[in-house]
Amino acid sequence: MEFLSAVDTPLFNYLILPLLIFLARITDQTIGTLRLIYAAKGFKYIAPIVGFFESFIWLTAISQIMKHLDNIYCYFAFAGGFAMGNFLGIYLEQKISIGVVMVRIVFQNYSNQLGEELRAAGFGFTLFDGEGKEGAVKLLFSTINRRDLKKFMKIVQDIHPNAFYTVEDVRQVKGNVFEKTKRSSIYSRLNPLNKKGA
Repeated sequence: MEFLSAVDTPLFNYLILPLLIFLARITDQTIGTLRLIYAAKGFKYIAPIVGFFESFIWLTAISQIMKHLDNIYCYFAFAGGFAMGNFLGIYLEQKISIGVVMVRIVFQNYSNQLGEELRAAGFGFTLFDGEGKEGAVKLLFSTINRRDLKKFMKIVQDIHPNAFYTVEDVRQVKGNVFEKTKRSSIYSRLNPLNKKGA
């Protein structure tokens, strides 16, 4: 972006340059948020690649800030891009639905219909007896792709709308014991858990 230093007009300094910094900051922070998510989920090959592009874009943006320290609009653009980038990164992660989750459900009055519908939908689960505050309960554990969580919970809530459940991320899964539906998007190729033999 050396050519930017040669441009010195009010329009460029107070509109175009801050806008470019804002967009660059959105991009690098969005990438950075995804990198942290990938790293937390143990995707050790993807995170460094994403981190390279994040750092490159950040350096480009900060270099322009350092060359225009007297331009307050650049400061606002830098900070605003950071905030918006965080939002977009989290939004994209939710849309991509990376990884695997463990669903735990407690039933006071378990219906066998639920098990039949979960199996029909291709979900595996483990069901066993337990003891709760008010007596005997049934506990159901299932490990599923995160992208299938809404579908899974809709089946559960249609039959047991008041069931108590928790959902937590699973860092690593060994053994292909649950259904993995194929995805046609590029994100499926970036997600190691979607590959054969994962």
